[in-house]
Amino acid sequence: MATLVFLKNTTKVTSRRCFVSNLKGLLRAGECHSSPSPHMSSWSSRTTGVRFMSQGTAGRTSAGGRSSRRGALALSGAAAVTATAAVAGLLANVNHFQRAEMATVVPRAAEEDKNQEQGDILERCQGFMSPPVTDVAVLQARKGEMCTRMEMLIMETQAEFCKALEAVDGGTFTVDRWERKEGGGGISCVMQDGEVFEKAGVNVSVVFGNLTEEAAKQMRSRGKVLKGKDGKLPFCAMGVSSVIHPKNPHIPTVHFNYRYFEIEEEDGSKQWWFGGGTDLTPIYVNQEDAFHFHNTLKEACDKHHSQYYPDFKKWCDRYFYVRHRGETRGIGGIFFDDLDGPSQEEAFGFVKSCARTVVPCYLPIVYKHLQDPFTDEEKDWQQVRRGRYVEFNLVYDRGVKFGLATPGSRIESILMSLPLTARWEYMHEPATGTREAEMLEVLRNPKEWL
Repeated sequence: MATLVFLKNTTKVTSRRCFVSNLKGLLRAGECHSSPSPHMSSWSSRTTGVRFMSQGTAGRTSAGGRSSRRGALALSGAAAVTATAAVAGLLANVNHFQRAEMATVVPRAAEEDKNQEQGDILERCQGFMSPPVTDVAVLQARKGEMCTRMEMLIMETQAEFCKALEAVDGGTFTVDRWERKEGGGGISCVMQDGEVFEKAGVNVSVVFGNLTEEAAKQMRSRGKVLKGKDGKLPFCAMGVSSVIHPKNPHIPTVHFNYRYFEIEEEDGSKQWWFGGGTDLTPIYVNQEDAFHFHNTLKEACDKHHSQYYPDFKKWCDRYFYVRHRGETRGIGGIFFDDLDGPSQEEAFGFVKSCARTVVPCYLPIVYKHLQDPFTDEEKDWQQVRRGRYVEFNLVYDRGVKFGLATPGSRIESILMSLPLTARWEYMHEPATGTREAEMLEVLRNPKEWL
């Protein structure tokens, strides 16, 4: 059945072959002169110093036919041949990275970026997964306003990430538009039970109306003192959020969210702030993956302030902490909230840099582990770790709590972050000296990866 799926998606296979060809070209020349794949074009044009990584399998063996079948879930048929070629083109020695630097593409100058933003809104929308939540005519009329600029950014981020995931998986996202009767709506893109990803979701939401007292308390808990008129706080909130749960336990789960809030107070003045971050939740410790992920984020942060990465890395470790378990959710990344300076333009520029790292910080890791075999025991450990992921999202995550407290919120989209499958074992504790115990030690004592 899986082979038939790929035979029916020859466009995806062709795209992946172009991607493999591009990678080989990078290894030979150290630069990218052309982009055969439309997905690769959007990736390479916005990235500097991306490291493509390779690693031979570490000799892990499958126990029985069931494990072998699971290991083959990553790709099959013609797609497996294609992916094998990609891996073979990058493999060096066992457990050893051989990084090929992409051409050092100079980041867009601020003026060029601004000109692109001021371009025709309708033309920019052609590459989106769906028309924007806000009517195109409205966006065109107010293209210089931050709400419009942020909505276009989150739509672009959603499209680029979805297309990159489709290229590696061979499947397609279901695009679900929804409306909120109180104001606004969203676009949920979900791919379930794919060849590589068990569940992949990339959501955009643009909502407005009045904050409830309960939702306002969520804001105050983050240090915002908000004064409404007649108990009402007009607001506008928008963001892009994604959680990816792969089938293979050697491919990490990734999450990112970038958002913008604007609230009008009693005297008519407006408070605004940005928030967000990107974090990685591996099932097993992999130093090279952790370095690549964190270093990509650091490079984006350093373009704006040298203190952003160390500060936001620590904030991430504190935020994604499952207090009742005494462990972090994963190996972190960056996280920030209430960012309202040094100016709106500079804060937006920083968020834009972060949003443009979501493909280059994650996809090389996915491609690297596509063919990694895994055992039943490794799959069971993945299920246990997913249980911890669920616990954090339902008990502590502020975005989930805000969504559940906001009238008219779409529950399916809010709970999209939950995996299809998870496992809870009573009094589970990995044996000393195992790779599972090594992972748990890192989660209980966050470390510096760079």
